[in-house]
Amino acid sequence: MSKNNSDVKTKLKGEVMLAMAAIIWGTAFIFQKMGMDHIGPMTFTLFRFGMGALAMIPVMMISDKARTRKDETIMPCSNRTLILGGVLVGAANFAASALQQIGIVYTTAGKAGFLTAMDMVMVPFLLVLLRRKVHGLTWLGVAIAAIGMYLLTMNGGFSMAVGDLFCLGGALGFAIQILIIDYFVEKVDPIKMAFYEFAVTAILSLIFTLIFEDVVMADVLACAGPLLYTAILEVCIAFSLQMVGQQYAPPAIATIIMSFESVFAALSGALFLHEVMTGRELTGCIIMFAAFMIAQIPEMREGN
Repeated sequence: MSKNNSDVKTKLKGEVMLAMAAIIWGTAFIFQKMGMDHIGPMTFTLFRFGMGALAMIPVMMISDKARTRKDETIMPCSNRTLILGGVLVGAANFAASALQQIGIVYTTAGKAGFLTAMDMVMVPFLLVLLRRKVHGLTWLGVAIAAIGMYLLTMNGGFSMAVGDLFCLGGALGFAIQILIIDYFVEKVDPIKMAFYEFAVTAILSLIFTLIFEDVVMADVLACAGPLLYTAILEVCIAFSLQMVGQQYAPPAIATIIMSFESVFAALSGALFLHEVMTGRELTGCIIMFAAFMIAQIPEMREGN
């Protein structure tokens, strides 16, 4: 009984972390959109992940000190598995973030949020391709969540344009990123792997920035607000929460939780920007919460 209670608490801990990440991401699309008024998508990705990597250095130091006090083993940054995981997840994150950022230039923030969150549909399919079991109720939860998200984010007809295709490609990148994290996260220090993820993303962004864009420091400084928000909160904090949270939550469930960034985006708009949520949007929120509960049923049964 105590073991089951411990398992439930552990899963809850991971889900809370992922929900906190979704809250932060839910407010980030508007800042990413604002950033495009000043600099190009590769430059924006370079600075937000570069600054995010720098912000991770004191976090790693604090984490190591906490482990020392608890007499826990500290994994060195030179660990080969850690480096491999960081490089792979960083490459996937770069592809996903760059495609998403390019797509935001050509589409609305709402549609970008909807299409990016389609990684929750892609992850179960990828799990099947990897010959991993996905419970039927999880599939049902994913399908219902997709309907809820459509009601929440899409106002009017749906058509695919160039920017939408970029965002959809970004969703595939994030789905692959989630599965890479799921594979490595129990083998390495998640905080250190997050640092490698951000550093690799920044390095790849630098290469593409030098090829395709011109960096004007005056424009970068004009974009300081959106960059600071996305670097510290969206990258350093939210992505780190994702990395640690995925230690305790299955990937299919994790993607549903993280897709709630669309719900939190709508709610934060209503709370802080005094935007009025329509009946359609409220219905979408309710449906997504119902989908999350349905997808949780297999995990709850295992805990009993």
